[in-house]
Parts: sequence; C-alpha cells; structure tokens
Amino acid sequence: MKPDVSVYAKSDKPKLLVIELWGLGDLAIATAFLKGACEKYDVTLIAKPHAVEIQPYFWPAVKVIPFTAPWTRFAQKYDLFKWNWGSFFELVKTVRKEGFDLALSARWDPRDHLLMSFCRVKERLGFPRASSGIFLTKALSHPSRELHRYEYWRALGEEIGVELPARSKAIEPTNPIRSILFHSGAAQPVRIWPLNRALGIVNRLRAVGFIVQVACDPNQQAWWRQQNEEAVTPVNIDQLMALLDAADLFIGNDSGPGHVAAAAGVPTFTIFGPQLPELFLPVHSMAGYVEGKPCRYKPCSDNCRYPTPHCIDGLSEGEVWGFLQQYLRRHELADATP
Repeated sequence: MKPDVSVYAKSDKPKLLVIELWGLGDLAIATAFLKGACEKYDVTLIAKPHAVEIQPYFWPAVKVIPFTAPWTRFAQKYDLFKWNWGSFFELVKTVRKEGFDLALSARWDPRDHLLMSFCRVKERLGFPRASSGIFLTKALSHPSRELHRYEYWRALGEEIGVELPARSKAIEPTNPIRSILFHSGAAQPVRIWPLNRALGIVNRLRAVGFIVQVACDPNQQAWWRQQNEEAVTPVNIDQLMALLDAADLFIGNDSGPGHVAAAAGVPTFTIFGPQLPELFLPVHSMAGYVEGKPCRYKPCSDNCRYPTPHCIDGLSEGEVWGFLQQYLRRHELADATP
C-alpha cells in the first residue's frame, strides 16, 4: 500500500541540501542516510524525477527538487549546445532562495561541487577530485574508491552527526522465502543476462516449489509472452512497489529495481556483469550475487569494448543456478535441487 505523503511544515532544524543526480539504484543506496538525516535536519534532495515517485515510500519527510542533469546522459553528455540551460539556472535560482545551511554529495564529482558553489550554500561538504576542493568549504578524505558506495554516505553521516548502521546490518529480513520476483531487465543492455537462461532459472525455481512472478522491461515482454510466460512490465515506482509487496525475494540484473527491492526490505540475488559487487551490491543483510566473468576493463561504466559483453554473456544457466542454490541453502530458504 502506498503511504501518505507528509505535509511539509516550517522547521527550526538546520537546512540540509543533498545532491544525488544519477540512477534509481544510486538513490536507493542513499536511503538510510536520507532517513537518518531527517531526524536532525530539514532535508531537501536534488535528484532525477524518479525521486518524486519513491519519496513517499522511503523518506516522506524529504523535500524533492526534481532535476535531470545534462551530464548524466549515457551519450553526448558534454554537447553543451543541447543542454537545457534554462532549467539549470532555474534550479540555481530556486536553491539560492531557500538559504541552505549545508550541502553535500557522496560522489567525488566536481560537477556536484560546482553546483553547490553556484547555489551559494554556506557550508559545502564532499569528496574532492581534480582540484574540486576549491568549491567545497570542507573537503573530506575518501573512504576508499574500492569500498561500497554506501560507505561514502556513512562517512558523510559521521561528519554531520548522523549515525548509519554497517551495510551488513542495514536491513534485516522479515519473511521466509516463498514468493520470488524475477526481473529480467536493466537500464543498459550490457547488464542484461540472456533471456533464455533467465527462463531456465525461473523454471528450475518453480520445479523446487517456489512461486515466481516474472517482471521485465517493455521491450522484453513479447519474448516472454512467446514462452507462454505472463510477464508484467512495471513502468513506474508504484507498480514496482506493488510487485515487491508480494515478494519475499528479488532476483535480477544489476539494476535499479534490485536496489529499490533492498530498500523496501526484500532480500536480493543479483546477476552482475560489468560492475563489481563490492561496490554496488544492494544494501540488505541478505544480499546475494553471482559475479560476472573477469574482464581487464571492469568496472567499465557500461561502455563495453567488445562486440558482446562476455562478462555477463559468459555466465551459463548452470553457473547462476549453482550460486543461487548456495544462496538459498546458506539462508535455509529451500532445498533447491536441480
């Protein structure tokens, strides 16, 4: 059930501006920080429009300013003539009027730091890169670029008095596993495991007694229908959350829906390709995974240098099933036998 949206009221708390301009999964990883920060701060988030959709479910006290930064496009991100400069300067004008006490970003991204400076926020915290410390009032030491993204939010929390739990304790399981949501899609093609192998896993899970609902991207639905599979295509957060309400486990590719599932308290099992589990595993105490095949370019930010992404295409159905079996047995969720 969709929760009620909080009514914003004037607050005596310090005004905190948080910047997270990238994908749905990145935003879901920030959930624990945003919820914790609301206890001490009046929090406003600048993020892509999907933040407006998930805000009522995860951090209803956060005010969202939707903004699609032109530099977050997958291609032609630096074609300045195609930027919507009007929306950029309107954002800056809006933020300046708010008079924020503090702004921060968990990314070592000079563009975030420059945006904070343009917005004239009094105190600006972040992890500098390429001399971007000149735009910050306090440049923080990087935890380590080999650590999970959640650790950057933890470091920011420690700096501003917001304590976050260890990632392994962030979200604990609540239900025994009976019903599984298998999502076969992803925002980028190089993160999508071949559909015929996904179908094989779905059939194996059903053979050992699980109830499996298949979800997919719109361009995958015709293929699933040809396999006599009634796959659903959630096209917004409300529809995805309705599916997650009925699921005890989420299985899917390294994509936004998996991170949303974890934030909603649903255990996850992720099929990785070009990214690294130690950096982007969903934040849940029961997050399992199978890692993509080795590649000298990993993590490659989804720009594969080969004709096909062998990191994920090289994972056979048998390999993924073997790792999934181990995951299920480790958590005593089922006697999953082939």
